[in-house]
Amino acid sequence: MKKIPYIIALLPIIFLIILLSINVYLYGDNSLGGPNQLSLLLSAAVAGIIGIKYGVIWKKLIDGVSSSIKSVTPAIIILLLIGSLSGTWLISGIVPAMIYYGLQILNPEIFLFASAIITAIVSLATGSSWSTIATIGIALLGIGQALGLNVGVIGGAIISGAYFGDKMSPLSDTTNLAPAMAGTDLFTHIKYMMYTTIPSFTISLVIFLILGFQTEVNSSQNIDEILSALSSSFNITPWLFLVPVVVIFLIVKKVPAIPSLLIGTLLGGIFAIIFQPNTILEITDSSKMSIFNAYEGVINSMGSDINIETSNKELNSLLSSGGMYGMLNTIWLIICAMIFGGIMEVTGLLRRLSTPIVDVAKTNGNLVTTTAGTCIFFNLTASDQYLSIVVPGRMFAESYKDKGLAPENLSRTLEDSGTVTSVLIPWNTCGATQSAVLGVATFTYLPYCFFNLISPMMTIGYAYLGIKVKKINN
Repeated sequence: MKKIPYIIALLPIIFLIILLSINVYLYGDNSLGGPNQLSLLLSAAVAGIIGIKYGVIWKKLIDGVSSSIKSVTPAIIILLLIGSLSGTWLISGIVPAMIYYGLQILNPEIFLFASAIITAIVSLATGSSWSTIATIGIALLGIGQALGLNVGVIGGAIISGAYFGDKMSPLSDTTNLAPAMAGTDLFTHIKYMMYTTIPSFTISLVIFLILGFQTEVNSSQNIDEILSALSSSFNITPWLFLVPVVVIFLIVKKVPAIPSLLIGTLLGGIFAIIFQPNTILEITDSSKMSIFNAYEGVINSMGSDINIETSNKELNSLLSSGGMYGMLNTIWLIICAMIFGGIMEVTGLLRRLSTPIVDVAKTNGNLVTTTAGTCIFFNLTASDQYLSIVVPGRMFAESYKDKGLAPENLSRTLEDSGTVTSVLIPWNTCGATQSAVLGVATFTYLPYCFFNLISPMMTIGYAYLGIKVKKINN
């Protein structure tokens, strides 16, 4: 295969950026409904043409695409299950119960602060930001909306906490992957991450606390109306919390996410039949409960759009779910992103683009900055947080050794830059997923994901200031 000129290797990226910019201008938040997917496919075609021109055979391109899509198969299954879980947890009264009790417990002024803390604890215990956002996160979003808070700010608080916990949990896959790529052990990696991660999260909490006291919330009268509408439309009882407790327990016990979410979905359906027969009758337009009505109601909630009508119009917008159907746009986006990433990788275009970047890093500060930038670059181009850790990890391992830097410097930078920024990119698997799960556009919550925005700057700042830059055998 002939060496590809750098400017030629850059063409698919330039083409993609131009198309995505046009999409944002023309479609706004609706760009995820098809335009961005097609932009990724067209950019993949440009990359494929370049690859073929420089000696890559067609079969190799297809194999690269297949391998890339295969890598996100678990994520696609999880997305479908999250869609079905949100449906059964809605009709069973689980999410309404969380909103009902949350409105009474959570002080509006500290709601954002508390949301970040709650999601951080759950994510730390489970090791999964995805599961945390899909369960506790959805409930907190509903509570925050009922309080009259901006959805972007609520989403930012939920995601900041969830990614802090995910990043620091020994159960997290990315937390295990980063030290493996860098050549250090798990607990050394976690210990070294604390130096940048805890200050970043502390700053984020302070900002959320300040925002909470400056934000106007619904009056107690509005909240009382919402509570009344919930209690009249659903059988609200603490027993409903058994289902999320079971799901969190399963994840803590290291049961994989797919069976855990499936169990949570099925339990939600069973609880809907037991506790909310009136809701089942409402969504099936039936007058009498039967086995067939129960089956139809649960299946409808798992697979398609569900809207629960109450006496409160403000509340009705919260009590809706798209089921598995609501996840199809996101799955379409992920598949297109992985087609683009797979072709960019198999043609060698990603490696061609990244090689000169390594040569630029001369000082410790420059090396860490280059590593962080490369992680973000791969999140943008390969559309996958794992590739944003694996590829830069392989690229920079020798550079860190040559400069006498301990491998935990590299593993920390990979997490501070790769893991946390993936959720900020609409066409990345993480950004697409969390946007779909929360029902909040990526660019809407992005400005408020303070932890995710501060983390890369923190790790770069430490490197330039020489703070906690550990040397080999030091």
